[in-house]
Formats: sequence, structure tokens, C-alpha cells
Amino acid sequence: MATGRHCAPGAALASGLALALLTGPLVSGCADSGTADRAGDRSSPATATGPPSPATTSPEELCTRIVAYWSRRQLKGDTNGDYQEMGLSDGQYDILRDVVDAARTEREHGDARAADRLVDQKAREGCREWYRTGGPGKGPWG
Repeated sequence: MATGRHCAPGAALASGLALALLTGPLVSGCADSGTADRAGDRSSPATATGPPSPATTSPEELCTRIVAYWSRRQLKGDTNGDYQEMGLSDGQYDILRDVVDAARTEREHGDARAADRLVDQKAREGCREWYRTGGPGKGPWG
């Protein structure tokens, strides 16, 4: 050691052994495998007790959600940013413009509820088609 202190022979070994005994199960990952219950029955399988794995969302569904969100904001006049500020690709912005145009036309006919449903429908259709034909990465701006 660089401190100039000297340990009695075997002291370092004893300290290391004590540390290993205390942390060994944590470090080695050893634990009860769950194959036997506390009564010693080894025939029952282990049961999972942890939380379920989180569900994943497909890129197509993410596209649909973000396009629908920003379409509604544009219909309300609640946004003036460009597609990059919205976090959209050029392809997603193309879908958004089609969605907003269709919904605006529907709303002008006096049916706001139909316009809102149309936002979801057109966003889903546009994103489905976009991913069917290649999605992002197709061309320089996706």
C-alpha cells in the first residue's frame, strides 16, 4: 500500500474473504432458481412475479399518433412551427398536410366530430401506406 501502513499477515486476506462472503451472491448473480418451493417440492415450476414487459409500439403506430396529434394542433391554429420543430420527417409532414386538408374540408361542412374521426383515419391510412412503400429512409428526407 502507498500509505505506509502495514497490515498484519493475513489481514488483507481476511478482509477480502469477508467482503466476498457478504457480496458474493450479489456479484455472482446467484439466487434461488425458483425451481423448488420452501417445502422442498421440486416438481412445481417457478412462477414469474415481476411486472410484465412493456408493450412496444410499431413505427407505423408512432407515425399515426404523431401525425394525428400535430394535425389536430394545426386545425386549431395552435402551431406555427415547421415540420422539423414538430419532430416530423418530410414524409410524415406530407401525410399531415393531406390529413389537415381533408379534415378542414369536413369541418367546413359543419361536422367537427366527423373531422376529428377523419384525422385518425387519414393519419392511419397515410402512415400505413408510407411504411408499406418504404417509410423513412426512402430518399434523403424520409
